[in-house]
Amino acid sequence: MKENRKKILGNTLLFVAVLGLTLYAVFRGQDINAIREAIEGCDSRWLLPAIVCVLAFIGGEAIILRLLLRSCGYHLGQGRCFLVSSAGFFFSAVTPSAGGGQPMQAYFLRRERIPVPVSAVILMAVTITYKLVLVLTGLFMALFRRDFLYARFGDMMLLFWLGLALTVGFTSLLLTLVFHPHLARRAMDGGHKLLEKLHILRRSGSRREKLLAAMERYHETAGYFKSHMGLMLLVQLITFAQRFALFTVPWLVCRSFGIPGRWLDIALTQAMITVAADMLPLPGGMGVTEALFLTAFAPVFGALTLPAMVVSRGVDFYCRLLLSAAFTAVAAAVLGRAHSGTQTGQNRP
Repeated sequence: MKENRKKILGNTLLFVAVLGLTLYAVFRGQDINAIREAIEGCDSRWLLPAIVCVLAFIGGEAIILRLLLRSCGYHLGQGRCFLVSSAGFFFSAVTPSAGGGQPMQAYFLRRERIPVPVSAVILMAVTITYKLVLVLTGLFMALFRRDFLYARFGDMMLLFWLGLALTVGFTSLLLTLVFHPHLARRAMDGGHKLLEKLHILRRSGSRREKLLAAMERYHETAGYFKSHMGLMLLVQLITFAQRFALFTVPWLVCRSFGIPGRWLDIALTQAMITVAADMLPLPGGMGVTEALFLTAFAPVFGALTLPAMVVSRGVDFYCRLLLSAAFTAVAAAVLGRAHSGTQTGQNRP
């Protein structure tokens, strides 16, 4: 418990520090009154559908969770899945590399009597489909719209290539663990022995057993994918729609400022910003996301780029953070209470 409190405190301090540095870097030397006047001059009617897009983003994962749980014989209502989804997004936003999201989802699912082995397989499937959207979109842009990328990112292209390489590498590792468990086991054994030989890790048989047990869960995920291929294709399509709902927010902000712009170009630009920042060890990609927005969207917003970034980032990250925080508090109060019926056949509203 003491260790968990230290971890929470550490993550909180890191979040506050990164937020403070981001605000300082963004607004240093800027005319705050001019920024406020520009924001006040935008048409706020376009911001309501932007908030709807944020809710659709959270709700999309809730739909996916319900579908995957039902395929395993666990019937959790859409409202409760939405609360689990919200908890995942909240803790992902406030922890480095989004590392806290899925453990908290597994915790809340366990309170709903979903066994950890089941939730581990389902959440791994969610992670893979979630990352595949960025991988496929990023590779498409790198192969077929490279001129567009260089025109938008300019000197910041290095961050895009780094983010794409990290995302492709991480997703490839997950797919190797899932679909090639023997190859992954040999690589794990070799790497483990090398680290022990170099005295980076102490010799420990129990550590190897824990690693093998964790890898067995990846193997179970492969079995799940193979036995639910149709469902996984549907989940992948829902994930594309879910992610592009959030990528639509800058286009709605564009309209709110009365600036014309093609939805696809703006959504793909936001997607590439996400590719660049997603794997970096910063809570919510703060700092990097703002810097990339100011560069990539300058051709679209011109002199209004900074006010547009404040509004867009305010909706797609900070509004999402507040909404998911509120729903996480509800989840803490509601999930796991008033259980009745059997463990696998229970329907919950």
